[in-house]
Amino acid sequence: MHIDTAPRLVTPPLLLRLVSVAASSIGFYLPLSVVPLLAGPAAGLATVSLLAATVLVELVTPQLVARAGYRWALAAGLVLLGLPTVALSFDASPAAIVAVSVLRGAGFAVCTVAGGALTATLIPAGRRGEGLALVGLTTGVTSLLALPAGVWAATRWGYTPVFAATAVCTLLALLTIPGLPRRTAAAAEGNRGVLAGLRIPALTRPAAIFAASTTAIGVLVTYLPLAAADLPAWVAPAALLAQPAAATAARWFAGRHGDRHGPSRLLTPGLLLAALGTAGLAGGPVPMVAGALLLGAGFGVLQNATLTLMYNRVPAGGESTVSAIWNSAYDLGMAAGALVAGLIVASAGYPATFLLTAAAMLPALALIRRDRRPEHMTPQ
Repeated sequence: MHIDTAPRLVTPPLLLRLVSVAASSIGFYLPLSVVPLLAGPAAGLATVSLLAATVLVELVTPQLVARAGYRWALAAGLVLLGLPTVALSFDASPAAIVAVSVLRGAGFAVCTVAGGALTATLIPAGRRGEGLALVGLTTGVTSLLALPAGVWAATRWGYTPVFAATAVCTLLALLTIPGLPRRTAAAAEGNRGVLAGLRIPALTRPAAIFAASTTAIGVLVTYLPLAAADLPAWVAPAALLAQPAAATAARWFAGRHGDRHGPSRLLTPGLLLAALGTAGLAGGPVPMVAGALLLGAGFGVLQNATLTLMYNRVPAGGESTVSAIWNSAYDLGMAAGALVAGLIVASAGYPATFLLTAAAMLPALALIRRDRRPEHMTPQ
């Protein structure tokens, strides 16, 4: 008689890790669309500063983890992500906004790369897609609430309560750090492999495919509240709620489907859904919310499928490499979307900007066709 011996997915260390996942998600998303509102004409600069700092620090975080360990790295990341935000209650000048965004970006980089590598070691390989979906569910629920709640609270009560809540939520998660593993051997291996990993198409192709969708997310979170300023008051919060809600559900579906049938076949439908949804943002109130929903669905599918593919293609010890490359692709895509859209909006307007963003995602279909889906790729 066959007995199912599937490894246990949820363990006490993973539960503790989910707390810091939720805290870093709140710390990132709660003020994400609020800071651009505060910055006004400098909205694009605020988002680009945040994401540029994130990318730069992500590339060196594996070295930090190798030296300090997961606990100290995560603690530093949570502090940098949340605490500097309070300063914007006292100084909202462009220089202050950029400085705070840079510090927050550095903190988020450490939380995502160090935390992502640690999380991967806590999930059984045979249930990787489902495990990442569980982490995605945690991130998705918190972003689902935090992103629209930040805009709603700022318009109702002002900016200070949003910034204070950001700091409190991230700092409270420090209480869970002592219960996390100290492992650093895998982080040291990943540190040696980051640059080598960038030379492996089996890793860079999924990362580039994912980055194509994150450009649309950068445009959405930066410019949708501004594009909807003359529309009914419910449109921006509803759209910002629909996107992470759909992404959360899609990540769970993609994780379970990918473990059973392989994640590669999800790449094309995920990209097409994201592009179609981005085009929908150019419409009126209902198409805008529907577009955000479709964009979120495609984005969630690509999040889980690309990350699972990349983890499957490295041996044990390569988790930091994958985490750094994937998160850098995430943030570079968002930054590029916010920056380029900022250059287009002034002359073309918001609807045309959304349509051009959707069209710019389609060339990634060629990368999907070229991906040969190797099971494991070891950075050399």
